[in-house]
Amino acid sequence: MKKHIFKKSFAITASLTAGALIFAGCSSGGSNATSDASGSAASGDSSEQITLTLATFNDFGYTDELLQEYMDAHPNIKIVHNKAATSNDARSNYFQKLGKTGLADIEAIEVDWLPEVMQYSDLLAPVPDDLKSRWLDWKTEAATDADGNLIGYGTDIGPEGICYRSDLFADAGLPTDRDEVAKLFDGDWANFFKVGDEYTSKTGKAFYDSAGAISQGMLNQVQAAFEDPDTGEINATTNTEVKDIWNQITTASKTQSAKLAQWSDDWYAGMTNGDFAVTLCPGWFLGVIEGNAPDVSTWDIADVFPNGGGNWGGSYLTIPANGEHVAEAQALADWLTSPETQIKAFENAGTFPSQVEALESDTLLSSTSEYFNNAPTGQILTDRANAVTVTPYKGKYYFQVMDAFQQALTRTEDGTQSPDDSWSQWVSEVNAIN
Repeated sequence: MKKHIFKKSFAITASLTAGALIFAGCSSGGSNATSDASGSAASGDSSEQITLTLATFNDFGYTDELLQEYMDAHPNIKIVHNKAATSNDARSNYFQKLGKTGLADIEAIEVDWLPEVMQYSDLLAPVPDDLKSRWLDWKTEAATDADGNLIGYGTDIGPEGICYRSDLFADAGLPTDRDEVAKLFDGDWANFFKVGDEYTSKTGKAFYDSAGAISQGMLNQVQAAFEDPDTGEINATTNTEVKDIWNQITTASKTQSAKLAQWSDDWYAGMTNGDFAVTLCPGWFLGVIEGNAPDVSTWDIADVFPNGGGNWGGSYLTIPANGEHVAEAQALADWLTSPETQIKAFENAGTFPSQVEALESDTLLSSTSEYFNNAPTGQILTDRANAVTVTPYKGKYYFQVMDAFQQALTRTEDGTQSPDDSWSQWVSEVNAIN
């Protein structure tokens, strides 16, 4: 079995605002070049020397050695890889220049940018129809516009399991074996909180990190939490599913939450200090835990998620339709997201593949994590990816509403407001958005 350590591949933004954007020079369509498995395209004279720019952020696993493979197979192509320090830096540049000039031939985007990106899908060259079936259905669906155009080549995904501290579970008399823990959590969110009640009653300690963290996993299983997909109008404050989530999480968090906001210094420290026993855990998150609690030997991951499956995170490669080398860029994007290359990127950086064939790879399925007590992370996360059934609709108001929702939860956790008062304030804030 291959020992694989998942690295932190994405810097997660606490909140994003879908502000109004004005773009000049809009163009539609784009090249629909066809390509073979090696990424060659019907791109004219193969002897023409072409420089393709590739813009990513953090770590997609696109090492110099990997890109050199493509250049060796295509001597007329030179790839210049520009990597932004964070996704926020890349996002700012992307939306400032989309539809104008200055973007790379291939631009990486995060899944959470899609509410804004999809408003300007005509500025991007669509993925050829014959490639659409290579990805998981929900990965493709999320990046398909109203006209049926897929605007991004799927890279990684963030299927979620449950990470837990086996030593803290032992202290509470709970099972510690990951298969037994999976059975413990098998069920709905009510069962998850029931386990939390048992843990807190036996230990007097917090069960999970924060209400915000858990609510995100819950909301990502709701098809249309905040907006109506048909009308685009906000339905958040009257959506009974959202209200039920609010009631569940605010009730449980009175005793179960460590009240540690994700990405805060105290939250990072809590991974080591045992301030919480469980956290929702997409594949890229494993590296976050290992990187911030390197000396803790009791973190593990269970092949389970409340209500079946959930996804948090992931990215795409997009191609500006007004680029100088659209056909050649499509061929490279095709190759970078082929099953073979996705597996190589996974080996390089732990980016979990979204390609159907890649998910059947022996290299992936045999991968384990030494840090997580030799957990079969490749198999676990593949199971979790296949369990995802919902692609949440995130329209232009999603991040404004979500940001307000997270702030409302914070007010209940820090004691500023009661759940009822904080909900009422959230309703007022949401009603003022449009």
